[in-house]
Amino acid sequence: MKFTRNASAHWEGKIKDGTGSLSTESGALNDARYEYKTRFKDDAGTNPEELLGAAHAGCYTMQLSGLMTEDDIKADSLDTKAHVTFEDGEITKIELDVTGKVSGIDEAKFTEYAEKAKKVCPVSKLFNADISLKVTFKS
Repeated sequence: MKFTRNASAHWEGKIKDGTGSLSTESGALNDARYEYKTRFKDDAGTNPEELLGAAHAGCYTMQLSGLMTEDDIKADSLDTKAHVTFEDGEITKIELDVTGKVSGIDEAKFTEYAEKAKKVCPVSKLFNADISLKVTFKS
């Protein structure tokens, strides 16, 4: 399967006092505000790091579900957080923190699926950052 998804960015002004917007072809983002203060401070709006985190968490969680589905295992729930670290002008680390409730398997088997998903997730493969994984299993 091959497809292309599209997103766009618009920016006006200098880095610290300028402002921009991000949009996606699907409309999930439509002129979402981003600027220096939303990236490096705590102003309302979005930033590239949280969007990368959302993409990674979403891709990883679907990949994990897909791997379990191949073995006819259905998750009751999967929740993933991606913690993206920006340091000295670089994204240096992404920590995935997944919690799963899955009937019919134990923690060891869930961890096996979780680790494999981290390795084969298309977004994980894309990043050159150090990607760590914290696994929590609910019984």
